[in-house]
Amino acid sequence: MIIDTHIHESKYSSDSFIDFKKAIDVAKLIGLDGICITNHDNNNLRDDIGDYAKINGILVIVGAEVLTHQGDILVFGLKDIPKEMVHAEELLRLVKKHNGVAIAAHPFRNNNRGLENHLHEVGHLLSGVESFNGSTYSYHNLYAYGTATELGLPSFGASDAHVIDRIGMYATKFYDSIRDDKDFIEAVKSKNLHPVMRRDGEFINFDYCYKDILPKEKVSNNK
Repeated sequence: MIIDTHIHESKYSSDSFIDFKKAIDVAKLIGLDGICITNHDNNNLRDDIGDYAKINGILVIVGAEVLTHQGDILVFGLKDIPKEMVHAEELLRLVKKHNGVAIAAHPFRNNNRGLENHLHEVGHLLSGVESFNGSTYSYHNLYAYGTATELGLPSFGASDAHVIDRIGMYATKFYDSIRDDKDFIEAVKSKNLHPVMRRDGEFINFDYCYKDILPKEKVSNNK
């Protein structure tokens, strides 16, 4: 299964221009099997569709992108998102307590919202690193990939889309069967996954060769 694990929709992320239903249509059109809606500091979409839903053939998993004092973290399986900003370790221990998973979002992006070298401090509590993020400079993505490898953490790919045409730019290929949010969490824990990129209308594996690893891309300072 190929899932874009980091997308924002406009109802619950004020900086997004993506209509939720349109996101599903685009995901289906480009060949994704699923998307994760990870709005900023909330999982309010759960009130609309539950923890997950299968809509028009696309699996939708609801998570959240939570800004901690050290940087942004994607969390899944945490029902109650902290109302106030907390430290990364506190959030990660809370996620672990609830048997969820957490992924460091765009750790080295140049907007002071990534964990950066705090990855070394909390790596033992993370489930993975978003090494390939669609709104991050290529060399920052490569640095994230190198750090994830150093820490022995799996690398994820995700678009971090705030506009519709970015959906699926990067995604993650899972080899486990995923039917719902619980399957997704177990698949993340299994580490049986790797990042993929969309090029020429297809999702392809990274070959980790510097000259081929990323297409020329626009980047933004999206949250």
